[in-house]
Amino acid sequence: MSQSNEQALRPAINPEGNFMSQEKNDGIIRPTLHHFGIITGNLDEMVDWYNKVLGTTTILESSTSMGVDQNQAPVGAWLTNDRANHRIALMSLPGVSEDRDKNAHIRMQHVAFEYETINDLLNSYARMKGIGITPIASVDHGATTSFYYKDPDGNMIELQVDNFGDWDKSREYMGNSQEMMKNPLGVQVDPDLMIEAANGGASHDDLHRRALAGEFTPAQPVDPTSML
Repeated sequence: MSQSNEQALRPAINPEGNFMSQEKNDGIIRPTLHHFGIITGNLDEMVDWYNKVLGTTTILESSTSMGVDQNQAPVGAWLTNDRANHRIALMSLPGVSEDRDKNAHIRMQHVAFEYETINDLLNSYARMKGIGITPIASVDHGATTSFYYKDPDGNMIELQVDNFGDWDKSREYMGNSQEMMKNPLGVQVDPDLMIEAANGGASHDDLHRRALAGEFTPAQPVDPTSML
């Protein structure tokens, strides 16, 4: 939270009776994304994966009857990788089964986490590759460089870095770039080739420019629909 709970809240309505907005005069107070939840049948495996990929810790692991027979109690784990009380809520329910045709169904397509620098993204890729966790696709989208992973349940997790280092600039680019309008998926990249270039002194701007020029195209590009 940005302010103490003890701090007096501003009145929702000003003396003239007009609703107060934080950003625009449209009556909407804009919240920020706090966490997401997943129903899983592989709680321990999921907790371990998110710990290895995102550096999460388990704040709470608990079982509760939730009004059902105690023998059928769901088990939950609440994970975080920052100061928030949790960023991911995992709930294991009895009797749930894997959706083997998930890609053909309406669903949440992916959740993304952002690094501050391209070095953080590349170093994390190398660390995870060393323990057998590799992306299913790696892309320079124009606005971001993004590596896509699947957790043990097949949920898509994007790890990204802003190619402009400035949300205002990348937002402007995404909203007005003809390149992004024509090809929002961007160009595929080989993270190992990017690491080689970075070790040779290439800056983030250099890597981005060379990626768009096709210099880091993987030897075996993946089917773009694998990211959908």
